[in-house]
Amino acid sequence: MTIDDISRRGILKGGSALAVAMPAIASAQAKVPNGSAGGKMTSVTMTINGEDRHLDLDPRTTLLDALREHLHQTGTKKGCDHGQCGACTVIVEGRRINSCLTLAVMHDGDSVTTIEGLGSPDKLHPMQKAFIVHDGYQCGYCTPGQICSAVAMLDEIEAGIPSHVTDDLEKVRFSDDELRERMSGNICRCAAYPNIIAAIRDVAGKDAA
Repeated sequence: MTIDDISRRGILKGGSALAVAMPAIASAQAKVPNGSAGGKMTSVTMTINGEDRHLDLDPRTTLLDALREHLHQTGTKKGCDHGQCGACTVIVEGRRINSCLTLAVMHDGDSVTTIEGLGSPDKLHPMQKAFIVHDGYQCGYCTPGQICSAVAMLDEIEAGIPSHVTDDLEKVRFSDDELRERMSGNICRCAAYPNIIAAIRDVAGKDAA
């Protein structure tokens, strides 16, 4: 069939058939529980900011969506949703990860720390205080991910884990180059990078290079 064979009447018939079918499609979708295509949910238990939480989730649910949509830990931000901006960074079992790139079911039994678990308004984490003192943010959207990443990153340096700019693999030295490289996965569209580096140096107790 060519484009010339498609008549106005045929298009109208096709549209009418689709209009008739749509209520049936909508009804079928409504019967699927909790948005799971197969209706099969998976039980997941995680320790979120020191509290055990039990969830029944569609196995396709990302850790980010589990935190935001199911546990209402909305401090963790959804930016690109493709692992490119770092806004969704959280700390899982002591390591920082992009929560948009991992499924919640992969972390059954794991301990997860979000920005809410690092500190509270009346008892800030030292990194949160430093970001305020050094004005390490403007719009603030990336800040939760920046702070979680910075906290875990300092632990990486302390543990001697090298980066792509480490000269001596036997001894990781604290430097601005190391900080910039290690924080490069966290994008600040307001470009507060110098202030972020200053805040991290403050927490680490290091003078500016």
